[in-house]
Amino acid sequence: MLVFLKLGGSLITDKSLPRTARQDVIGRLAAEVAQARRERPDLALVLGHGSGSFGHVEAQRYGTARGVSTPAEWRGMAEVWRVADLLNRIVIDVFAEAGIPVMRFSPSSGGMGQSGRVVALPSEPLRMALEGGLVPVVYGDVMLDQERGGMIASTEASFAYLAARLEPHRILLAGLERGVYSDFPRGRTVIPVLTRRDWDTLRGQVGGSVNADVTGGMASKVEGMLDLMGSLPGLRAFIYSGESAGATRRALLGEELEGTWIRD
Repeated sequence: MLVFLKLGGSLITDKSLPRTARQDVIGRLAAEVAQARRERPDLALVLGHGSGSFGHVEAQRYGTARGVSTPAEWRGMAEVWRVADLLNRIVIDVFAEAGIPVMRFSPSSGGMGQSGRVVALPSEPLRMALEGGLVPVVYGDVMLDQERGGMIASTEASFAYLAARLEPHRILLAGLERGVYSDFPRGRTVIPVLTRRDWDTLRGQVGGSVNADVTGGMASKVEGMLDLMGSLPGLRAFIYSGESAGATRRALLGEELEGTWIRD
């Protein structure tokens, strides 16, 4: 059973403080993933994570999401890559220390974009890593773009490209929020199931992000997942809070958990 799991930048970093990883949270999440793998030996996993207070802050400073053309913008893109890489190294090290055989597949080195869309990623090498029992890791990163020069490749965008080729059973998106709220920003009522028809009504009620987030926050995540569900019938995505101890283990094992299922 193949599952894609994204650890949101808001979950693994303090997005109010530049370049601040939540090391204790990353360690707990790694332990939960390791436990789920022990309990479910047939669980194959592609791990992704956001850039949080690392890449988003720098990308906003240099305007990388809008494209790259001037010498200053190219240098800025290199700086976004560098700080996103810093967080990825932390995640890789913590998960490896938990006994998880992680291997990084950087979107910046193996991917290509066009007009802000991911159009190429090394899915076959990643498939081979999965067949060997490894856990491939992708993350929010910069990417060269054939039209714009450069772009930001969100983890969700990389997941969408890979899902069409690897066909996961489900996609799990762990963040701070308990799911998609029908009463944003109060956050009292979680929508248990969200379809395209529901989204047409609720779109204006779902927010973005309080802190720096060049990939659009919750609304963008929902839109991207709904588009993916439309192209891959039967696939579902689940948005939940990874703040609660044990929630990620339960999500990986398919146990009941508060959150929002997204389906076509």
